[in-house]
Amino acid sequence: MSAQRFKSLNNDEIFTVRGSVTEKDTRKPIAKVNIEVNGGAYTTTNIAGDFRIQVKYGDELIIRHKDFNTIYYTINSRERIDVIVEPAITSSSVKSKYKSPKQFNALIDSALVYLKSDAEKSIQFVTEALAESKSVKQNSEVYEVLGDVNAYWKQYDLAISNYRISLNNVQTNEVKLKLAKAYELNGNYQESIELYNSLEEPELSNWQITTKYEGLADVYLKTEDLKTALNTYKKALEIAKDKKLSPKITDLNSKIAQAYEKMGATNLAESFYKSAMSLASQQSKKRAVEEKEKVAEFQSKNNAIEAEIALREEVVKDVQDIEKDSIISNDSPITIQKQNYKIGTAYAMQNDYEKAIPYLKKSIEVAEDKEDLVIQKDATRKLSEVYRDAGDYNKALSTAKVYERLVDELYIKKEQEIIQAARFSRDLANKQNRIMSLENERQLAESKYQLTAERNKRQKLVIYSLIGGLVLLLVTAYFMFKYIKQQRLANNLLALKSLRSQMNPHFIFNALNSVNSFIATNDERTANKYLSDFSTLMRTVLENSEKDFIPLEKEIELLELYTKLEHFRFQDKFDYSIIVNDNVEVEDFQIPPMLLQPYIENAVWHGLRYKTEKGLLQIVVSKKTASEITITITDNGVGRARSRSLKTDHQKKQKSTAMNNIKKRVNILNTMYKDKVDVFVDDLSNAQDTGTKVVVTLRK
Repeated sequence: MSAQRFKSLNNDEIFTVRGSVTEKDTRKPIAKVNIEVNGGAYTTTNIAGDFRIQVKYGDELIIRHKDFNTIYYTINSRERIDVIVEPAITSSSVKSKYKSPKQFNALIDSALVYLKSDAEKSIQFVTEALAESKSVKQNSEVYEVLGDVNAYWKQYDLAISNYRISLNNVQTNEVKLKLAKAYELNGNYQESIELYNSLEEPELSNWQITTKYEGLADVYLKTEDLKTALNTYKKALEIAKDKKLSPKITDLNSKIAQAYEKMGATNLAESFYKSAMSLASQQSKKRAVEEKEKVAEFQSKNNAIEAEIALREEVVKDVQDIEKDSIISNDSPITIQKQNYKIGTAYAMQNDYEKAIPYLKKSIEVAEDKEDLVIQKDATRKLSEVYRDAGDYNKALSTAKVYERLVDELYIKKEQEIIQAARFSRDLANKQNRIMSLENERQLAESKYQLTAERNKRQKLVIYSLIGGLVLLLVTAYFMFKYIKQQRLANNLLALKSLRSQMNPHFIFNALNSVNSFIATNDERTANKYLSDFSTLMRTVLENSEKDFIPLEKEIELLELYTKLEHFRFQDKFDYSIIVNDNVEVEDFQIPPMLLQPYIENAVWHGLRYKTEKGLLQIVVSKKTASEITITITDNGVGRARSRSLKTDHQKKQKSTAMNNIKKRVNILNTMYKDKVDVFVDDLSNAQDTGTKVVVTLRK
């Protein structure tokens, strides 16, 4: 491979750097991290935590996110940047490491390092990376890098193939842009245009949007659609200016100048060339020199010889400074030998042979030193012509003989380069085939594995069928159990409804007896007032009759109204009080409706009514625990034993029915709601005529 194929890494060259951002402890990728070049490009990490951004050596990368402190990193190589962060709340704030922890990433980075200097070594690293690949994402990256190698070494057909394989694995806009450019360079102009146009702008970064329109304009320029090319370049320039993409602004001014030049609009072309040259001077010396050379070439085509010579002399001085730090390839248009050759040619066009000869000699000398046989040959031929035109035929003849020798040398060298180029293309193709073979072998291994897995699957099918049958039986049993449970619940609900329906007529009957007694004593006004309160009470009772539980607050209101009515009738028999302790949060508890009323009714009708002196009915709601309260109903009536002795057989039967109904309701509710209610009835004391105590415990 000839030395001309190797290019040194240049500090002013813009390239794409890959990277990722992950959390240290969990190794989870962090999406939507802001990645910005100081004063340049901007992007964010994707859902996998990966990013790509256009940079050059010496740029400062700023990495920002709300969950960690801002990180600053200076670009000093093409290697992948793996940022591992700790949350900002940790004591060490942020720890970031720039390393390639995985073998795969290290191989990809090595391939990128050798991409422009040693294609074979770069492809070798790509091959090894493919062997390490564990996912379609990594496969996609392998073929993208392989496409980059092919594209750089001008094997555009191979580049197209590899970019397409990369996209078959994972669709990324970056690779689509590369594929569109490869199509253009390979002469597939329509495919390039279609692919560029298929890219949706909302999915692209600002840099990618600008690159899309710049690439489209390049294709239009090559297909001689100059008007469309110019308009597309201008659209790209508007975006670049709006997003402050300085490198793109310079490049697009230069390309617009080229489009105007092709259209014959010399003045406009010159204006944009000068603008590009001014912008390039604000970036790097190499970029400024490249733009000066373009403007000098433009001046040469338009016979502005003096302006051309002045610019080329500036280029020579600038290149001498640049070459102190880096090597400029002979393929570059800004080499010193080329500039001296063109300055000498420009002076020759003015017939200023005295000035032309030193520049041509200098060009030959530098070209020989740098083994640039093409420029050495061209400058020698031109020097011979200058000697001839100046009348120095002897020097013209001797120089012409040197020229003939150089032509022969160049012919031999070109033959060798053609052979080397063919061998190089063949080697790349062989390596490409080797990579494809490795991929096919891996796919075959995967197929064998799948066949084995399928056979094992069939063997396990019988076992799974048996297990499935067992599961089906269990599921059937579960649904049968659930059905029985639902039926039991339905029966309980029906029983509750039946018991509630039995409670209401009993309560209404007693209340109507009270009204009847008022009417019988000709106390019409009292009867009307009693009926008014009774109707309110009945409406509340009927509203709650279909519910299993009501808020305790409502039950207390109902009890207050009911006790008021009973006291209204038996004012001379008892007084009453309803006390709710302050530490009881009434709104947190619920109670079955009409649960307490029968106990109050019994206290009045079967205890307090038979006392000779005035009795006391007391209802107290108090807190027992954080999740339990007690409702205590006490009366100092005649007591349960004496009450039974005073009642008729019919009355005893009615009491027993009411109490049994309450007991059944409590049992059913506790079965349904896990021991929510507890009722305890006892004598207030063992002495005669000392009353009854009912304690109802209610849980949340």
